[in-house]
Amino acid sequence: MSELLLLNGPNLGILGRREPEIYGTDTLADIEAAVAEEVAGRGWKVTSVQRESEGQLIEAVQDAYGTVGAIVNPGALMIAGWSLRDALAAYPRPFVEVHLSNVWARESFRHESVLAPLAAGVIVGLGALGYRLAAQALLAEVPPA
Repeated sequence: MSELLLLNGPNLGILGRREPEIYGTDTLADIEAAVAEEVAGRGWKVTSVQRESEGQLIEAVQDAYGTVGAIVNPGALMIAGWSLRDALAAYPRPFVEVHLSNVWARESFRHESVLAPLAAGVIVGLGALGYRLAAQALLAEVPPA
């Protein structure tokens, strides 16, 4: 069975409780289930990793070279996560960067992602739906096995 990496960075493990007015009320478990439902028809399994440290996220990327692709919400690491950026540059599959909030409608320090130039696409501001859309994009991007 093919695997899809669902990678979530710092502070995303507390979704549903963390500033719901910005990030919504869906939990990370809700998002994982929605992505799994989206890709099930292709026979893909979701491998979900959420870590608070950049080093652990890098290890997860390096351990996932055999996956079909990835959905990545780096959280604030989008701003200065250069080591994560380098790990994703070496990742041999397409990935879609996702942010729950519209980062360009927020503080100016959130307006640039060091990961976005490497991504197959970037989805922002659509809440948990963004993850489903990212899964759909990867289903279209990755040819069936």
